[in-house]
Amino acid sequence: MKRILIVDDEKDLVELVSYNLKKEGFSTAASYDGPDALSKLKDNGFDLVILDLMLPGMDGLEVLRVIRSDARLSHIPVIMLTAKGEEIDRVIGLEMGADDYVTKPFSPRELIARVKALLRRISRKPETMEKILKIGDLEIDRERYSVRVKNREIRLSTTEFRLLLYLAERKGRIFSREQLLDAVWGNEVFVEPRTVDVHIRRIREQIEDDPSNPRYIKTRRGAGYYIEAEEVS
Repeated sequence: MKRILIVDDEKDLVELVSYNLKKEGFSTAASYDGPDALSKLKDNGFDLVILDLMLPGMDGLEVLRVIRSDARLSHIPVIMLTAKGEEIDRVIGLEMGADDYVTKPFSPRELIARVKALLRRISRKPETMEKILKIGDLEIDRERYSVRVKNREIRLSTTEFRLLLYLAERKGRIFSREQLLDAVWGNEVFVEPRTVDVHIRRIREQIEDDPSNPRYIKTRRGAGYYIEAEEVS
């Protein structure tokens, strides 16, 4: 049974979300502030976090930053809850490593659809491919969902990892934002094309020596993103 931590200071909302998740077969726990959420995450094994950005004690962006910088937690997918119309919060959250977002007010049905879609995405594992994919100094471990550059471990969110792996497995092919959305995020939920740009920028900041002149993930203006077919040197 998948365990989900719901982090929001609105107790009625937490109870509503928890009720609907339990109806779908999930196990849930609740936290109403940032420090308590991190304490629960470190002491218990959770498969996903639903995280509100406006929290007492420590805001959601800071909680997200800690999650992504902690080796014990960085693999956990995170869905942000953001206020309606606050695009800047969504962009910042995605840049910091959130995997998806839902805008308040939302229907429990939409949130559960996103939870299921995200958990499905991270559970898909290649069966016949080699465990580690190498491109120059870049090493991608398919089983551990980990990335190393020059023997330095890189912290990527689950969605960032899947996006990098998708491009790496298809070196030489150029993919538009819409194609990457369909392949990595799936068609179960709506995500803006700009989300791809945010995730690509964050990946580059992690794996590139000079993100403005990328060695690995290239951009073909007007076409999309790609990793060159020949060996990166």
